[in-house]
Amino acid sequence: MSELLSEIRGHTLWITFNRPEARNALTFKMYEGLATHCREVPTDGSIRAVVIHGAGGKAFAAGTDMAQFRAFDKPQDALDYEARIERVLEAIERCPLPTVAAINGACTGGGAAIAGVCDIRIAAANLKFGFPIARTLGNCLSAANLARLASLMGAGRVREMIFTARLIGAEEARGFGLISEVLEDETTLMARAGELAEMLAQMAPLTLRATKEAMRRLAAATRVDDADLIEMCYMSRDFRHGMEAFLAKRQPDWSGT
Repeated sequence: MSELLSEIRGHTLWITFNRPEARNALTFKMYEGLATHCREVPTDGSIRAVVIHGAGGKAFAAGTDMAQFRAFDKPQDALDYEARIERVLEAIERCPLPTVAAINGACTGGGAAIAGVCDIRIAAANLKFGFPIARTLGNCLSAANLARLASLMGAGRVREMIFTARLIGAEEARGFGLISEVLEDETTLMARAGELAEMLAQMAPLTLRATKEAMRRLAAATRVDDADLIEMCYMSRDFRHGMEAFLAKRQPDWSGT
């Protein structure tokens, strides 16, 4: 079974993260597949919207599959990883069609980053959104991702969320505009996602496309050089220790080195 499923229903492309046994943790192949779908989606009117969601009922996506980090042994590995993630997020932002994240359950790390660059986010009542890296891995978010989050949530909330490693629930997320709707369960969530996609299909495509691109360009103007910060975290003893502790289900013992 493919780890990334795609299906066209009516005027909507449905993309599904399909590793429910791993809470849909994202492999590099899944990231690249998602980016390819977003880059190659047709603009001839046959498809008018894209819905992204996770299989299994428990998670949208629980971040990057951490086992892949074991191969990191030099600074360039960390820089290449963040560059890869940036290309994926830019592909979603540049997708010429409106994107809807239908979020059920855990939406953390890379999954939260993907949801954050979708145009519309709706969630089931069991949403848990965040980046618990200060408790788990000891890595960092890129400056570009922090800028995206700050534009959605405000800089103060981003700091508090990351510093405390807490996960945000559905009602709180709706309260400050991270998501637009809270649905009772997965069934009502998916039904609403389909309704939204059909509504978007009735809108002027060029209006939506121009708005998306203009907002992407505005956000891109805030990008800064953060290579030194990425290297500091990903090449640290703490990152290596945190990764192995998480995979072994142990509590990490941070050293700050």
